[in-house]
Amino acid sequence: MTTLRALQTTIEALYPARGAESWDAIGTVSGDPEAAVGKVLLAVDPVAATVDEAIGWGADLLFTHHPLLLRGVTSVAEDRYKGALLARLIRAGCALHTAHTNADVVESGPTGTIFDRLGIPAGPEHRTPFEPLPDAPERGLGLVGDLPAPTTLREFAERVASILPPTAGGVRVAGDPEQEVRRVACCSGAGDSFLSHPLVRSADVYLTSDLRHHPASEAREQALLEGGGPALVDTAHAAGEHLWLEGAAERIRSAHPGLEVRVSNANTDPWTFLVTEQR
Repeated sequence: MTTLRALQTTIEALYPARGAESWDAIGTVSGDPEAAVGKVLLAVDPVAATVDEAIGWGADLLFTHHPLLLRGVTSVAEDRYKGALLARLIRAGCALHTAHTNADVVESGPTGTIFDRLGIPAGPEHRTPFEPLPDAPERGLGLVGDLPAPTTLREFAERVASILPPTAGGVRVAGDPEQEVRRVACCSGAGDSFLSHPLVRSADVYLTSDLRHHPASEAREQALLEGGGPALVDTAHAAGEHLWLEGAAERIRSAHPGLEVRVSNANTDPWTFLVTEQR
């Protein structure tokens, strides 16, 4: 029998809590550490669709990347969606656990997995984090590294689109389609806080999500003024952080062979359709 406590230990070994940002809310949100776990569902977001899937499958643990209670709440009443989701999970005997920025900083986390899929070699000699951890400088938020061979910005963006789950917004690009791309900076999730980082500015392209108008515009204008700086490739947040789930699932299966472990394919991007016709 595998307990939630045993899984907590495994997840801590894979994604140590010390790697999380101080503002983050990681770990077990609900669940009895001594409860037996037979089925684990992994998902990017703890939302109605993934809670439905977990309960419908009979999962004992919903393991998500994004926290449900990232910002403080004063009530878990069921007329608010967070309270309603927690109540449903508790009644169904399904625990909720989160690995967020503590997963982002490891080699097998979301950004590292994107680099794997792009063919950028692994290892500290090939990948440099934007913000190295003090006790593990090979780990940290964001990564910069070189593609095996140069390509164009258009081809790079098409490659990104091909490896990510499809979303309504697709992949947005700012830059010359024929620009040569070799050095890639990447931060899965919302990465506009790194637009002025020296490693990002030294890259040919910056791949991230949730870019807002003003930060993106200012970064591109500065690049034009200086005659350098990265093109921007903007993806849907949920899509950019979905790829690492299967690797996480495989690691949990290896540690606990008796478990059934499944990755949710629910599209938790909040946008549902795109209108492109201009009038």
